Amino acid sequence: MDEDRGARLRRLRWHCRRALLELDLMFLRYWQRVGDDVDAATEAALERLLEMEDHDLWELVSGRQETGDPQLKGVLDSLRQA
Repeated sequence: MDEDRGARLRRLRWHCRRALLELDLMFLRYWQRVGDDVDAATEAALERLLEMEDHDLWELVSGRQETGDPQLKGVLDSLRQA
């Protein structure tokens, strides 16, 4: 993995630290499972999710609300498996 990609993934992991403990735990388990095996499309989808407010993000992650975006849906499904 090149240095730029490693730095982007570290920043992405840092942004996964949220105010809601439930989100913190889901993201922690997600990263433990996938490690650095995140492709560019997943990285972009994670960045879009992390731009959301915690409560809105929790609604999606918990399955209380659905998204029509297939790229986000794939990442959300993966987060729910964690």
